[in-house]
Amino acid sequence: MSQAPTLHDFEIQLSDVERGVDAALAFKVARHPSETSPRLWLRVLAYALWHEERLAFGPGLSDPDAPDLEARDLTGRLTRWIRVGKADPAKVQRAVSQNAGAKVGVLFESPARLEAFVAQARDEGLGRLGGVELWAVDPALLAALAAEGSRRSRLSITVVGGHIYVERGGATFDGPLAVGRV
Repeated sequence: MSQAPTLHDFEIQLSDVERGVDAALAFKVARHPSETSPRLWLRVLAYALWHEERLAFGPGLSDPDAPDLEARDLTGRLTRWIRVGKADPAKVQRAVSQNAGAKVGVLFESPARLEAFVAQARDEGLGRLGGVELWAVDPALLAALAAEGSRRSRLSITVVGGHIYVERGGATFDGPLAVGRV
């Protein structure tokens, strides 16, 4: 008998200075039994970093060609496609090609993964990745957030100057956001 996903509740006060976003978010995330806690937190951080109206968690964990997060307009057309963790440059380029007009982004769990992705994309001559937003979080930040096993989290996330600050339960965690381009 397989295990059921575990639901995690998040309440986030988000402030993204560069994008001019100030929002109170409340959502639930299903953590698949095979998903690690750092990957769950990577999806939550991606939700905050790319927050927009109608952004939702997608089937990315169970379908390797699908996004981890996506946004659709009122007609159902995909407007944002986001992958988290290790991503295959060819699959990301396919997402760019198949979803014309959609903004595509990838959030990596470390700057080293981001650099490897960029190097592989360049080696393979994948030219349509130039407009893809590539970001990486500090692995120490992910580890600190994943250390607490609580299924209910109330936190404040501030993004400013290429840095992300997270306050949870009186403790503050932070780390730089690395940006990459193909």
